[in-house]
Amino acid sequence: MKNEALLPQNALRAAHQAMDANIDPMGVILPLLHAQAAWLLHPQELAEAASQLSTRMLALQWHSWRRALGLASGDIEKPHPDDTRFAETVWSESATWDIAKEWYLLATHHSQDMLYRTPGLSSQERRRAAFWWRKWLNAMAPTNFLCTNPTALRKAMESNGESLSRGMRNFLADLQAGNVRMTNPDDFKVGGNVANTPGKVVLRNRLLEVIHYAPTQTKVRSVPIVIVTPWINKYYILDLNAKKSLIRYLLDQQYDVYITSWKNPGEDLRDVGFDAYLTEGIGSIIDVARSISRAHQVNIVGYCIGGAAVATYMAWANRHFEPSELPVASATFLTTLVDYERPGDVEVFLDEGSVRWLSHTMERKGFLDGKEMAAAFRLLRSNSLIWHYVVHGYLYGETPPPFDVLFWNMDTTRMPAAMHSWYLREFYLNNALVKKDALTVAGEKIDLGRVVQPIYAVAAVDDHIAPWKQTFRINNQVAGERRYVLSSSGHILGVVNPPVTPPKREFWVADAERHETAETWRDRAEHRAGSWWEDWLAWLQPKSGKLRPAPPLANAEHPPLMDAPGSYVLEQ
Repeated sequence: MKNEALLPQNALRAAHQAMDANIDPMGVILPLLHAQAAWLLHPQELAEAASQLSTRMLALQWHSWRRALGLASGDIEKPHPDDTRFAETVWSESATWDIAKEWYLLATHHSQDMLYRTPGLSSQERRRAAFWWRKWLNAMAPTNFLCTNPTALRKAMESNGESLSRGMRNFLADLQAGNVRMTNPDDFKVGGNVANTPGKVVLRNRLLEVIHYAPTQTKVRSVPIVIVTPWINKYYILDLNAKKSLIRYLLDQQYDVYITSWKNPGEDLRDVGFDAYLTEGIGSIIDVARSISRAHQVNIVGYCIGGAAVATYMAWANRHFEPSELPVASATFLTTLVDYERPGDVEVFLDEGSVRWLSHTMERKGFLDGKEMAAAFRLLRSNSLIWHYVVHGYLYGETPPPFDVLFWNMDTTRMPAAMHSWYLREFYLNNALVKKDALTVAGEKIDLGRVVQPIYAVAAVDDHIAPWKQTFRINNQVAGERRYVLSSSGHILGVVNPPVTPPKREFWVADAERHETAETWRDRAEHRAGSWWEDWLAWLQPKSGKLRPAPPLANAEHPPLMDAPGSYVLEQ
């Protein structure tokens, strides 16, 4: 009888899993259905929420009548401080548009509040339900439609319809490009007005090209800098132009610099795993830098997922090599997660069902298309990264201004199926990188506690891809000395942050203790105006050896293959 009673439950669970895997792998529908069911199962809480909504609606109705009669009245529902959709004065000065705005905001705020407070639902499902409902609400905003956007109507009348004609041309161009363009790609050329720091490609294998940059000074520090960039984007985010280029800044400060330019893989590399990125990628560029510079060690830098790979390599190397043979003197991590317990907004895309579905998709094609990943990241900030460009491009008829960061953001790359499936499962789902000896990579068990080299870690306050409090946890894992920096801005501009006068940004900096929390570190960190680049070099200089004549760009073992930026970065 007991087994018979379990049959309906098992059947229901199986049906739910089948829907999850085949119909709703990204968790768009089910979390919303679960939230509705949860509210129906808690009638008292539902009644309280309905009462609160009634109170807010009555207050807004009174406000609407006063505005309609021309009486002054303070806003009942206000946009969030970072919501710029209603910044035009017409949304507050005109009673009609103010009323439309506030009723939309009431519906948005109340439904989001309810989803976040859903009783009897896990916090992850609450976040996922609220996320996907918010995406729909953002899409339905009155600013996104011609008839409910007063600025678009005004521009259409003032231009005799020319703004709408330009908008249609912009729409057709985006349709042909396959995405909503944030800038015109014809305004930039890799190797022309971006990625133009001189250098040579000195190694090419199936996964990467190694670029060695030409020195700008006659003498350089004897310990070279090796930069491992993320393979989910092109490397030149660190070399946009002379003023923004971290590469050029390092060269001008007398450093010898090497960087990874990763292959844009196709179906032929479907079976390449994470081990290969560690040995053929990071291991290869370190060997090249040591060979050309004739240095015993390098200072290594990892950015984003490149930083996660560097952390893995450091743990691997500290077990693989004898202490006297360790090839790395220090490590710098830029907006890098090693502890994926709370990986930020991207968590809404990742659970067992979605990773399984993504893995099956990658198995069929042999790779994950970079455009799909870029679309997911844009969806995290849909108002600023999607609907802003829809409104300005299609409704206002404006041509997007040239912006090198956005051009780079649109220049996407692919990921091999085997490597990326392993990365998503082991790092995001299993959080295995911070579990002692839970991972075996390139024949060695990985334990970040074996990392004894000094580290310098940089995070960004507004980073939604690698939240700063989560990146701080690297300090709780490694055994060497630690210095941590919290920069203003986000995932990109927090890193691409050159010193300027007067200072545009700010940062907080202090050494970190192994058992410290992000909050206690922030309480005692020193606040400074300007760029963290200068503090980093002050930390790096004592670890970089004495000045000596700059080494050649290439040698007999690693001859020059072609000028920078190389060929891999141009692959589409």
